Amino acid sequence: MLKVTLGKTGITVNKNGFGALPIQRISKEEAGKLLRKAYDNGVTYFDTARAYTDSEEKIGYALSDVRKDIFIATKTMAQTGEDLVKDLDTSLKNLKTDYIDIYQFHTPNFVPRPGGADGLYDAALKAQEEGKIRFISITNHKWQVAEEAIESGLFATLQFPFSYLASEKEFMLAQKSKENNMGFIAMKGMSGGLITNSKAAYAFMAQHDHVLPIWGVQKESELDEFLSYQTNHPELDTELKAIIAKDQEQLIGGFCRGCGYCMPCPAGITIPLAARMSLMLRRAPVEIFTTPEIQENMAKIDDCMHCNKCKSHCPYGLDIPTLLKANYEDFKTFIK
Repeated sequence: MLKVTLGKTGITVNKNGFGALPIQRISKEEAGKLLRKAYDNGVTYFDTARAYTDSEEKIGYALSDVRKDIFIATKTMAQTGEDLVKDLDTSLKNLKTDYIDIYQFHTPNFVPRPGGADGLYDAALKAQEEGKIRFISITNHKWQVAEEAIESGLFATLQFPFSYLASEKEFMLAQKSKENNMGFIAMKGMSGGLITNSKAAYAFMAQHDHVLPIWGVQKESELDEFLSYQTNHPELDTELKAIIAKDQEQLIGGFCRGCGYCMPCPAGITIPLAARMSLMLRRAPVEIFTTPEIQENMAKIDDCMHCNKCKSHCPYGLDIPTLLKANYEDFKTFIK
């Protein structure tokens, strides 16, 4: 069984982390069965967030009796220290625990720091002193924010999109985290559903001994695939390399990381949301992404000026106008 240690935290776990965003879409009983099966088969790292509706509650329901044997990471999107305290108290209640192992600032547009006017880092430090959290960490989609977070030395781990569709910038972040003894947690190991071969995805991750992938799982069949690799982990052989090369050729141009460098849009489109809509509709409850407000935002795609400002600003070279159109056409099929 492959293991990974999250940098200075000393936390060592099975290389299969459980990403609990998708369990929003299934019932409490189904989620409980899935979470318990993961734990019973050696998975001990579970990642969730306040923003993931009832995901925290489902983890608390399924795993509170084995709390001392697992590691829980959750996140806050709070903008002030006061709101962070409220989020943390809610998370502790939902998860049925009195501490969080890794508490993460959830994709902030800046790096929270001690003494900041927002009070975020200071609130996290106080919670750490009180024993409510063990390690202060950060997640992001913007590589510049992530790089600054690494260089700051303020965070125990970084969570960032990382898969075999990664760019040189993402490889650089992973390596820089390792050099700074900072845990690196890979979100979107399947690129939000673009990658469909779990064996190839796992074999790729196995090459990076310091990276912990958190696989987004919502079906037992998906979990079974990743569990099977624990005792017989796939090698990156010629066949899998060919699959990866083909996916890279065909898919890299369609993988929006949601970094936001494309904004603002002259037509008023919220591009980071709209360009990932097809993926989100399949990984979270549909009703969250089909509200009247979101329908109004998606309809703005018809007003796209094709000015290509978004395209020129994208650090990953995506053809954003084409990506938006494809996502809108798919989105329409979900509207009743």
